[in-house]
Amino acid sequence: MIDLSLPAAHLPVNWEEMDKATADLDPPFGTVHLGALRHNAQDMVRRAGRTPIRVASKSIRSRELIAGLLALPGYRGVLAYTLAEAMWLAAGRGAAWASREECSPVDDVVVGYPTADRAALTELALSPELATRVTLMVDSVEQLDFIDSVVPHREPLRVCIELDSSYRSRLLGHVGVWRSPVRQAPEAAALAREIVRRPGFTLVGMMGYEAQIAGLGNAPRGKPLMGRILRTVQKRSMAELIERRTAAVAAVRELAELEFVNGGGTGSLEATAADPSVTEVTAGSGLLGPHLFDNYAHFTPAPAAAFALSVVRRPAPDRVTLLGGGWIASGPPGPDRLPQLVWPAGLSYVAREAAGEVQTPVVGAAARSLRVGDRVWLRHTKAGEVCEHVDELYIVDGSAVVGSVPTYRGEGKVFL
Repeated sequence: MIDLSLPAAHLPVNWEEMDKATADLDPPFGTVHLGALRHNAQDMVRRAGRTPIRVASKSIRSRELIAGLLALPGYRGVLAYTLAEAMWLAAGRGAAWASREECSPVDDVVVGYPTADRAALTELALSPELATRVTLMVDSVEQLDFIDSVVPHREPLRVCIELDSSYRSRLLGHVGVWRSPVRQAPEAAALAREIVRRPGFTLVGMMGYEAQIAGLGNAPRGKPLMGRILRTVQKRSMAELIERRTAAVAAVRELAELEFVNGGGTGSLEATAADPSVTEVTAGSGLLGPHLFDNYAHFTPAPAAAFALSVVRRPAPDRVTLLGGGWIASGPPGPDRLPQLVWPAGLSYVAREAAGEVQTPVVGAAARSLRVGDRVWLRHTKAGEVCEHVDELYIVDGSAVVGSVPTYRGEGKVFL
């Protein structure tokens, strides 16, 4: 397990030093800068105050890194993205790597999204042990009906109600993501009443994800006016949400003893933790510091995760071509979804090709001095998605590779 409790060191990240530390590795490969990860993990605890942080596994996708985070004071539990993943984490099945010790089970895993996985639901219902460790997400009676149809006879399953945390503006319309249809206190109470009434369910929590605050940079580079607008909208959104969430939580608590009320994300830790109705916050992306999170006014994560690609050809004197590179992030298609070229400095994409599945041409002054076999370093737009491309992450501390951790892919797991 990676020890993240020591003081952060070797900041800021020195890309030339990273390149030298990994000189014996053949790209493509992914890295985690240990000092940067320690800095981010400890800074997130500071930002959350006394509110516990639930680790968003979607942004990590490495059991050993998740274990290292959960060993830190201030971190508690995991927010998974599929039921199959949640049960795998809760069971602690198999060694994280062929020569390593068995992974410890995670005893508190909330599935962040509703599930329609019949096989996984059946397995969960047949395991009293897993059923005490895993909490399902619901936001409608239809989902309860589905679970009942798949596993009609079972021990009670733990469930959490998701509350819509988007913002509705007269000028901008719907601001946020389309998730739960449960928005107001009466709707939350109606669903809670149905859960409590039905055998085979135990209501234990509520959750809401304010994506328009937590995942939207409020200080975009070169756009100061847009930054001011975004911060104003986010401030109004959080004020509205605190009032609405407080009412919804109070209404549900009249019907069930909730173990937790979860909210937030990397970009909203301070604001969400200040909501008196919230008992825990979720964060993941800020731990690895992808470049999507460079655009915030109130915090600056260190770039802990990166990947390297090889220069394999020179199609013209002023450009070189990298092997691979099309590690495009999810979300609205656009330039901000491309990996960020970080070293050598001064490289840029060719507009008509950008980052391709098997090749990525780059131009710039530095391209003239690059040779076949040299490496170019990039940062992914988001956090966990880079782990879908590599089997392991090499841990770099200062000028040396001090170990590696397997990704989900490296353990033969692809959940979504």
